[in-house]
Amino acid sequence: MPEPPRILLTNDDGVDAPGLAALRASLSQVALVDVVAPAKDWSYAAHAKTINLPLGVVSTTTADGQPAWAVEGTPTDAVSIAILGLLPVRPHLVVSGINRGPNLGGDVTYSGTVAAAMEGILLGVPSIACSIDRYDNPDYSFAARFAASLADLVLREGMSAEVLLNVNVPGVAASEIAGVEITRLGRRIYRDVLTRHEDSTGKTHFVFRPQPATGEEDEGTDFRAIAERKVSITPIHLDLTSYPFIERCRRWQPSLSSFLSLIRNTT
Repeated sequence: MPEPPRILLTNDDGVDAPGLAALRASLSQVALVDVVAPAKDWSYAAHAKTINLPLGVVSTTTADGQPAWAVEGTPTDAVSIAILGLLPVRPHLVVSGINRGPNLGGDVTYSGTVAAAMEGILLGVPSIACSIDRYDNPDYSFAARFAASLADLVLREGMSAEVLLNVNVPGVAASEIAGVEITRLGRRIYRDVLTRHEDSTGKTHFVFRPQPATGEEDEGTDFRAIAERKVSITPIHLDLTSYPFIERCRRWQPSLSSFLSLIRNTT
């Protein structure tokens, strides 16, 4: 009899986050779930990874009292530790979330939620990142059930280990969700403010203070889907090459070769 599929569940809001507990409960209906998550909130951690330093891992529970492992490191650390040695069986799928707040457009470069899924595909495991477009008291029930259904579909149908699915769910009641759309990343517009302070010793400090961000709701983007109260699913891979710009760069080849020769001859 074949072994049941296993899902590694993680997040960036911390092992005690309610979104993680809601997602674990739904995922457990479709697979065996191992929870390995950061011990604290690592929002905006991006793809930070701890190198050459010891990382503690302790047995704990999720917000609903289910077994979990808490890692004293980033979301990326949690996924790496789980796949490379902590878990006795390699997962078939990594699921990260549910993040409190959306991860649309350029948010994916900052998001610890998405970074955990990125680490999954770097280690050869198909991955899903799930976020909800609401910060204030989100209801995770629909997002958790939808993510579990998507995970079940991926496990049954298969998906390239070079791809992660970035899922964003509207922060509205299930009855108000208008549909599901496969999207591309839109353009996020940030308005962060930098403030400068000097302490009593004269040392200068800078603080980034995020302001409400917006996004360009072009047709086919994740921003448009969320604006229309649709679940957005964006396939993402890590090939960041700007293919349209390659040919233009190649036209610079003679100049680049001249630079190389000049530097060699004067070094």
